[in-house]
Amino acid sequence: MSERHDDQRDEEEEAEERSAPAARVVHAAVAEQGEDELDRPAASLFWSGFAAGIAIMASLWVSGALRHYLPEARWAEAVVALGYPAGFLIVILGRLQLFTEHTAVAVLPVVRAPTRRNLLLLARLWSVIFVANMLGTLIATALAVHAHLQPADTLAGMVTVSEKLLARTPLDTLMQAIPAGFLIASIAWIRSAVNSGDFWIVFAVTYTISLGGFAHVVAGASEAFLLMWAGQASLGWAIGGFVLPALLGNILGGTGLFALLAHAQVRNELR
Repeated sequence: MSERHDDQRDEEEEAEERSAPAARVVHAAVAEQGEDELDRPAASLFWSGFAAGIAIMASLWVSGALRHYLPEARWAEAVVALGYPAGFLIVILGRLQLFTEHTAVAVLPVVRAPTRRNLLLLARLWSVIFVANMLGTLIATALAVHAHLQPADTLAGMVTVSEKLLARTPLDTLMQAIPAGFLIASIAWIRSAVNSGDFWIVFAVTYTISLGGFAHVVAGASEAFLLMWAGQASLGWAIGGFVLPALLGNILGGTGLFALLAHAQVRNELR
């Protein structure tokens, strides 16, 4: 009898190990990560965000190189889109601060406890990371255009990849940034729910963003600022025509949709 009881307990333990964690467990893990981000010193957030703004340029470098080497064909854009995850892999797996990924994570502790202190910490986190990300992309794109960091053919491919932004209205960018914000915010949730495969999670989600033509404020800012430094767009267009609409759309998608819905599904289960 004891033997059968032990076997049953072993089976139950194995079943528990093989089961995906409950939604409230994932929620707690993501919220804990968000609390850690909220408590980090402003200087740490800034330099991490600045590094992320530079590192996200890898997406544009790889995409531009692919655009240069590929022929003009209907399928070519799907291959060029494979370059888009490069910068995100460096930033997210390297634990750098990217607006929409870590900033969406930080919303959960605020939703759970919307105190004045938490709201101020969230505002500080958002503002510091966003400014740092923008400065990083602004400087990196200036160097890409004027310091010859890459071959001229690759730069030409980068400009070609970026030119698609010029066809969008600010409203188009706003609406296309909502799905991007939602998808990027989902990365932290998915990574907390599984034990491995971080590379493929980030790759699949960010490739989806590129393939779908969605707008991410930081990756897109690198394209907008590149066009500005290359003389194909003005600073006013880069900020007002792309960055601000993309910022609003990403916030709506990442915070207004994903973070709030992720909390809503477990709100009645929290103690």
